[in-house]
Amino acid sequence: MTHRGEFELIADVFGPLADNPSALNLGDDGAIVPTRVGMDLVVTTDAMVEGRHFAADFPPGLLAQKLLRSNLSDLAAMGADPSAYTLTVALPTPPPEDWIEKFAQGLGQDQDRYGLALIGGDTVAATGDHDKWFSVTMFGHVETGEALRRNGARAGDAIYVSGTIGDAMIGFDIGDGKLGQETLGGGQLAALDADSAGFLKNRFFLPSPRVKLGQRLHGLATATVDISDGLVADLGHICEQSGVGAKILADNVPLSDAAAKALALDPNIAHRRLTWGEDYELVFTANPSVHEAIDQLSQRLGAGITQIGKITEDQHIRVMDQSGQAISFESAGYQHF
Repeated sequence: MTHRGEFELIADVFGPLADNPSALNLGDDGAIVPTRVGMDLVVTTDAMVEGRHFAADFPPGLLAQKLLRSNLSDLAAMGADPSAYTLTVALPTPPPEDWIEKFAQGLGQDQDRYGLALIGGDTVAATGDHDKWFSVTMFGHVETGEALRRNGARAGDAIYVSGTIGDAMIGFDIGDGKLGQETLGGGQLAALDADSAGFLKNRFFLPSPRVKLGQRLHGLATATVDISDGLVADLGHICEQSGVGAKILADNVPLSDAAAKALALDPNIAHRRLTWGEDYELVFTANPSVHEAIDQLSQRLGAGITQIGKITEDQHIRVMDQSGQAISFESAGYQHF
């Protein structure tokens, strides 16, 4: 097979994804993105590095989707409508042809699913023989002055979370980096049934960002953040930006049925899931007066929104167990440095 150079790779693999007029066929030095009257542009960037965020055998199509969805989750946390993205790709020399084709297919699937367009980026040679890394900058729009922020929580607000927490962590634990249901890992979780294991591993490999929920939290949420580094750590960002504290009831943090089965096999999951991350759910605060509206929204979207605690005046985050005792953690969540 003849290996394609940088510009052939861009034209052949990524060119078909760039059918939006803003991309200028990827033939110029930049994209031209029209602004929308009465809207603010929301911009977010996220990167993934082989050996840090994903293993070398992570399926390329799913990796592409997870890369986009981690950025979509950031836009969801700000209530934005996603529109376009740029992509920077670092690949070994020569590029892994079959691998990058499957990666591009994953991008295309989620572009269609979420109404996105690739409008530019860069390709570079990675320094290691097997290292790959990727960075996406994503753009979305929200009505002027209406973006959800982290700095609006007030003492007395209720704390809510969407979906279930801990599925991705357990999926990673049981999967040994593999997606196939035949791989159930070792230890106590090896006894988990195949259907539950498959569900949990899919939650790690392919999260579902809460884009529609974020767009409908305008006028309800006082502060919002997505859960990528861990529930406790990410809620801490709200508290820090808002100058408040929080009290969480650990038993109120929702579990999926599959995670509950895993917890019965390994009780250590119960607390560790609160700090592990990669749930890509939303945690947000709201005045108690809008609780009924939030409950109705949850039912309408099937978002499974659960109240897990309240915002406090003192600037501390306390996670309480069933007996009312504070739970201590070695770390509130994931940190790169």
